[in-house]
Amino acid sequence: MVRSRPYYPEAPLVVEVSGEYACFTRPELKAERFSYEVMTPSAARGVLEAIFWRPEFEYLVVKIEVLKPIRWFSIRRNEAKSMASDDWVRRMMADPAVRYDIENDRDQRNTVALRDVAYRIHAQVRLRSQATGNEIKYREQFRRRVDKGACFSQPFLGTREFSARFGKATSLKPISETRDLGPMLHSIHYEDGGESYHWFHAELRSGVLEVPPEGVMLTGATTKVRS
Repeated sequence: MVRSRPYYPEAPLVVEVSGEYACFTRPELKAERFSYEVMTPSAARGVLEAIFWRPEFEYLVVKIEVLKPIRWFSIRRNEAKSMASDDWVRRMMADPAVRYDIENDRDQRNTVALRDVAYRIHAQVRLRSQATGNEIKYREQFRRRVDKGACFSQPFLGTREFSARFGKATSLKPISETRDLGPMLHSIHYEDGGESYHWFHAELRSGVLEVPPEGVMLTGATTKVRS
């Protein structure tokens, strides 16, 4: 079945990103980090927002090109076993005697990640209801930042310790590989005090990952409630 592409009147914004390492963690694997084979739309959106962001619009990632062969490596890292809840943070702020002992909460976990990666991200701009400027204004601001190598915060490739380089699009061709990637995280939606995961069926065709405008919640999928 061929999925029709949505029509966008403007050409997409395009930026290339690369790095020595990347880990686009599969959220269904809780104990240890295991990366998807390629960059996810949510990770691509994070890179774009690190370069330029305003609350008046959002990025719609429409395509990701894989520019280097998919290569793996594994490492063991020290990570905290527990996650800090909002209630614990409030108690720590209210009582100076409350302490967090990282030595007793540390655990070694394996990470299976990617090395020597490069991607070309294609994205559209969608205005939100509170937007005061037009789309062209935001698109030009983004392009100027890419041209200058400027960013709001350091872009990263899945995890903050794997920083990303970025720049204008080149003529580098995507890899020739085609493979079925299965269910992939599309986006995380935060609402009603919790978060829900939206997915899509990902297919890499001649090194290109086409991204639908919206993901869907899988049957039986759980919603994580924040405390």
